[in-house]
Amino acid sequence: MRWVTYNHQGGDDRVGLLMDDGIHALAAGVELVNLLGDRGERMRAALDWATNQPAEIVALEQAALRPPIPRPPSVRDFSAFEQHVRAARAGRGQEMDPDRYERPVFYFSNPAAMVGPNDEVKVAPGSAALDFELEVAAVVGLGGHDLTPAEAEGHIAGFTVMNDWSARDLQAQEMRHGLGPAKGKDFATSLGPALVTPDELEPYRKNKAYELVMTARVNGREYSRGNLSDVHWSFAEMVAYASRGTELVPGDVIGSGTCGTGCILELSLTHGTEAYPWLRPGDVVELSVAGLGTIANRVIV
Repeated sequence: MRWVTYNHQGGDDRVGLLMDDGIHALAAGVELVNLLGDRGERMRAALDWATNQPAEIVALEQAALRPPIPRPPSVRDFSAFEQHVRAARAGRGQEMDPDRYERPVFYFSNPAAMVGPNDEVKVAPGSAALDFELEVAAVVGLGGHDLTPAEAEGHIAGFTVMNDWSARDLQAQEMRHGLGPAKGKDFATSLGPALVTPDELEPYRKNKAYELVMTARVNGREYSRGNLSDVHWSFAEMVAYASRGTELVPGDVIGSGTCGTGCILELSLTHGTEAYPWLRPGDVVELSVAGLGTIANRVIV
């Protein structure tokens, strides 16, 4: 199943099932989070309803796609790709911290800053070093606490493409104080184009994730190429860690962190700032993940 949240002709946002002939809408007022909270029973019932008696059918090109979960309860973004962390640290002359292999790490982002897959993105106020981050996010379907990784696997409702936009100059200033990123990260996070359920990806399972090519292009030029199967921590391990000592709820977003080569910061440290300058107004950033789709956002002032 591929679920989208969309707007058509300026009405209220709707939720629909993406099918070959377009978006099959559910009833007005239904949000994607309303289909979560169990082990898939509500989503399967919605599948039947959308397939057999949709409220409307809208051509994909006529719909303005919103983030699948426009305002999630929480957003946790992990750093689960060893290649990215290793390359970024090597570019600064640093060795890998052994603690990176003991537990996944994350920071909390801003649920109010979700951006649709084709929306424009404003540069963070005061920043001159705008960056993208090529990621995949899982959405929690069933809440829980103190989950094991084996349990957490069944609590994932689906996956989507994620761009964790980053103002690197603001981030560098903030992280010197030891509290992690704040204004360097909370201005925009792109999600979309759809929430893809795990059964759609099962044929591609490999290592701790799925064999899905991840690419980033800026103004049509390929910057990044990675694979989700290279992730060091599985999404089940990330969800389990996120639930430790607290309660996850349906709709929580769990980001993977940047894949190897998946941001300008890493690329410029490796290849130089002339080859990979910071993003500027007018640039279009396209992030694609095989099986999940493409998001494309234009940078504006």
